[in-house]
Amino acid sequence: MAQYLVAIYLPDDLDPSSVDKSMEHGIDVLKGRRTMKYICLGYYDKSKHDAMTEAEKQAMFDACFTYDDHLRANGHWVGGEPIQPAETALTLYLKNGKVATTDGPYAETKEQLGGILILEARDMNHAHQLISQHPALKYGAIFEIRPAGDLNEMLKASEQRRQKTARGSSPDRIQVNFVTSPA
Repeated sequence: MAQYLVAIYLPDDLDPSSVDKSMEHGIDVLKGRRTMKYICLGYYDKSKHDAMTEAEKQAMFDACFTYDDHLRANGHWVGGEPIQPAETALTLYLKNGKVATTDGPYAETKEQLGGILILEARDMNHAHQLISQHPALKYGAIFEIRPAGDLNEMLKASEQRRQKTARGSSPDRIQVNFVTSPA
């Protein structure tokens, strides 16, 4: 069976008791600062990447990992993961009431999503400042920065609706089946 890992990374020097778990409106209180999470989507041009020598690729990765260490050391790194190339993607959609799939990415583009990075920053300007120093930019990477959304209120409302449905007070029934596929 395929296993999927979802992880939250915290800076090594973070005292977990210093984080306000309430996540009021998507804002954490970290070491006395009000911060928000920002999702940074890193795109790259596959043809440019493929044209790099092995030494150039190693130098790029070393520079990027050094900067990631800097973000960690300063409490701005929440997490990040590279993703496999677009040709390994599986796109799912609903067609005639059934789930259909297509091998590969949803849209064909020159740039491919290469990974995500999650930052803690005071505001969008601070997130911009942090990512504008990322060495991957020198190698042609493009970063899209978006504030992370807060699902707390939507989750609470959904939980209340689902509890009512479970008690039979709603004629609208939704059946959800979770399936784990073999690897």
